[in-house]
Amino acid sequence: MNQLTDEQVIEVKRQMELYTLGVQEIIPVEELEVKVAKSVLEDRPLKIKLGLDPSAPDVHLGHTVVLKKMRHFQDNGHIIQLLIGDFTGKIGDPTGKSVARKPLTDEEVKYNAKTYFEQFGKVMDMDKVELHYNSKWLSKLNFENVIQLAGKITVARLMERDDFEERLALGKPISLHEFFYPLMQGYDSVVLECDIELGGTDQHFNILMGRHFQEKSGKEKQVAMLMPLLEGLDGVEKMSKSKRNYIGIDESPQEMYGKAMSIPDELTSKYYELITDFTPEQIKEIKNQLETGKLHPRDAKMLLGKTIVRMYHGEEEAEKAEQHFISVFQQRSLPDDIPVVEWKGNNKLPVIDLLVELKLLSSKSEARRMIENKGVKINGNTVEDKALQLTITDDVIVQVGKRKFVKLKL
Repeated sequence: MNQLTDEQVIEVKRQMELYTLGVQEIIPVEELEVKVAKSVLEDRPLKIKLGLDPSAPDVHLGHTVVLKKMRHFQDNGHIIQLLIGDFTGKIGDPTGKSVARKPLTDEEVKYNAKTYFEQFGKVMDMDKVELHYNSKWLSKLNFENVIQLAGKITVARLMERDDFEERLALGKPISLHEFFYPLMQGYDSVVLECDIELGGTDQHFNILMGRHFQEKSGKEKQVAMLMPLLEGLDGVEKMSKSKRNYIGIDESPQEMYGKAMSIPDELTSKYYELITDFTPEQIKEIKNQLETGKLHPRDAKMLLGKTIVRMYHGEEEAEKAEQHFISVFQQRSLPDDIPVVEWKGNNKLPVIDLLVELKLLSSKSEARRMIENKGVKINGNTVEDKALQLTITDDVIVQVGKRKFVKLKL
C-alpha cells in the first residue's frame, strides 16, 4: 500500500475511533484498519453488510445498536448492503434455539421486510442503502451447486455451534436443512463481496461463515464486527418485546421518556454508547461526569430520555416529554392531557375486568400481577385487593404504572 499523507492518517484514526466505539469484538481488528486505510487512500467506499431474516419486524432500541453502527459507516460514504433473507427466512436461523424454527411463508417475509424498511428509515438514510434479497441467487442454485457448497465445510466445524452442540447432547433433533443456514449466510457474503459484516454477538458463528466461504472462493475475507446485546429495562435479560423490557422506536414520546427513566443506573453509560447519536467525545465526558459524581444518575437518564425522544420524534416532542415527566412524576401532579373514556358498561365491576376492558393491560393475569406489584391506582390510591369490586363514578381516574392514565365519564 502506498504511504498515507498526514491528513489521511488522521482520517483513518478518526474513522477507526468511531467504528470501534461500543463494539464487542472485531475479527480481526488489524484487517479492519487495513481496509479503512485502503478505502481512504484509494477513495473507494467499503461494502458493509447487515443480514436480516424478517421474522420479528417490531424494531426496538436493542435492534438499533447495529443500525447505529451501520449509520456510522454510511455517514462516512461507505456502501450499506441491507440483505433481506427472503430465502433463508423460510428456513429460520437456528441461532440460540433449542428447537427448529418454524419456516416463514412468502407473505410473512414480504410483510415483515416492508415493516423493517419503514422503521429502519428512522436510523439510516434508506435512499442510500443497497437492498438485496438472497432469493435472487440462492433460488438459482441447483443440487450440484449445493453439494459443492457443502463440500467447502466440515461437519465438525458446523457442530461447533453452541446450539447444535447443546441439542445433540440433550438428544434433541437437528434437521439436516438447519446446517444449510450458516452455509447460505456465508454464500451471501461471497455474492455481495462485502468487506465488513455486522451483527450481534449471537451471530458470531454465522458471520464467520462469510469469512470462511469468501476465502474458499478466492475472495478477500470480510471483517466480522460483533455488537453487544443490549440489556432491557430489567437490567438482566436482552431487550425483547416478549420479555416486556423494551423501548420501541414507534412508541409515543411520553412512553419512551418514561421507560428511559426506569433504566438501571449502572446501564446508563452503555445506553449512551450504543443507542444515542452522541459523539465519542460527548460519551466520554458523560461517563467521566457520572464516575466523578458531577452528573447525577437521574439527570443522566433525563438527558438520555430526552435524547431518545429527540432522535425518533424531534426536538419539540422531546421538550414536551421532559416537561410531562417533570410535571407528573417529579412534582407528583396528574398530567393535563389524561385520555377521557365515556363509560357505558356496568357501574360496578371487578377492577381487574375494568383494567382489561380499558386496554390498560392486555390480560387478567397481567392485571393481577400489576396489582400485586402495587402498580394500579384509583384516584391516586393504590389498589391492594385483586378482588376489589369497583363502583364507577364520574371523573374517576385509573392509573397503571407511572405513565398510563384514563379518566372515566358516565
